[in-house]
Amino acid sequence: VLRSVTMWLLLQSLLLLLASRLRAAAAFPKGCYPSEEEGLKTFRCSNARLTEVPRDIPNDTNKLYLDSNQIPFLPRDAFRDLPLLLELDLSHNAIANVESGAFRGLAEHLHSLDLSSNRLVSVSKDAFSNLKAKVNLSNNPWLCDCRLQELIRTVDLAAGSSGGIVCKSSALEEHIGKAFLQVIADTDFCNVYKKTTDIAMLVTMFGWFAMVISYLVYYVRQNQEDARRHLEYLKSLPSKQRRSEESSTISTVV
Repeated sequence: VLRSVTMWLLLQSLLLLLASRLRAAAAFPKGCYPSEEEGLKTFRCSNARLTEVPRDIPNDTNKLYLDSNQIPFLPRDAFRDLPLLLELDLSHNAIANVESGAFRGLAEHLHSLDLSSNRLVSVSKDAFSNLKAKVNLSNNPWLCDCRLQELIRTVDLAAGSSGGIVCKSSALEEHIGKAFLQVIADTDFCNVYKKTTDIAMLVTMFGWFAMVISYLVYYVRQNQEDARRHLEYLKSLPSKQRRSEESSTISTVV
């Protein structure tokens, strides 16, 4: 009897464990599954046709693969519930926008972030603030400008990935198709931008100054014309009345 009870309890435990695993698996998006690789808890969603970052990722995940999907952007706090994440692969998606704070909460542990082969054109450096991970930004259609220069100075690029950051567009046509690090060796985009801004401010200030001077000249000329007309009017009056009007005019001017 004791053996039967023990077997029954063991069977019941196995069934409960199986049921819990099935429920957990059912909560994951189709094509996603957890595993363990080299002692690290891994969650794979490669080629799962995802259009957004899944919400039900186990919060003890160490390695997350979201590569080869159709994710278009990364919203704020997209990974905030994954404090133990070490590696994040977002390569080969359609990511064109990364909101500021998208990687918030990952600064302490994350050491690898792959954003290669997406549709990134321009990203604020604030999106990667405090992030210490090695970042791969290669094979994106980058706009080479001051914003990209500031971003490159902010992040720690993954080894061997810098050559893949190529100018898809730029203010200067001669930069297109060249590696960005090669371009900024000769061109300081932020300095050029600052000079352009300074020139624009000077032009604007000169324009306002010219408008003020023009108005003053117009005002003086208008007053001179009014004074001339008034004097001509006074000359046309009889002498006694003219002297009275002139006195009145002088008093008014004084």
